[in-house]
Amino acid sequence: MKIAALVFSLMTSPAFAVTTGAAAPDFSLASASGKTVKLSDYQGKTVVLEWLNHGCPFVRKHYDSGNMQAVQKTYTDKGVIWLSIISSAPGKQGHVDAKTAASEKASNKSNATEVLLDPTGVTGNAYEAKTTPHMYVIDAKGKLVYQGAIDDKASTDTADIKGAKNYVAAALDATLAGKTVAMGQSKSYGCSVKY
Repeated sequence: MKIAALVFSLMTSPAFAVTTGAAAPDFSLASASGKTVKLSDYQGKTVVLEWLNHGCPFVRKHYDSGNMQAVQKTYTDKGVIWLSIISSAPGKQGHVDAKTAASEKASNKSNATEVLLDPTGVTGNAYEAKTTPHMYVIDAKGKLVYQGAIDDKASTDTADIKGAKNYVAAALDATLAGKTVAMGQSKSYGCSVKY
């Protein structure tokens, strides 16, 4: 597949729908495991939101290399809640039902706490999630402390993971240590969310 044929977007807008440092919008979504999950269920916990579409080559970069799963495991082992959210609309690339989402979670060896389904795009639009992946870190007080790209290498090349600065890991390390996140937002990169 040629890179020129890929539909992707590098987000250059400085505007953010949700304000870093403000309360993260609550939501309630069905999960691949059959539960209803609310962000407020995890009050007192650090939470990562990861917008997901397994058909996106930028997502594939992080999953085929094992990078996303490794980051998920590192932090879920430390008590972080990791919620992967699929906001693809019915009939659009990446849209899946709960059974398929559960199967994809298993086949991709995801270490996410839950995979959540947002087919109406209400939650994605509340956060103004633009790309897959688009990452958010919420602290134990429910405040958004980071939003943007997973790292500083906006490419589909797995070789770029080595040496990349992982913004999500840096935000989580600071948050878990009770420190201020040095960089609270960055431009996300990836495929456009298929609302």
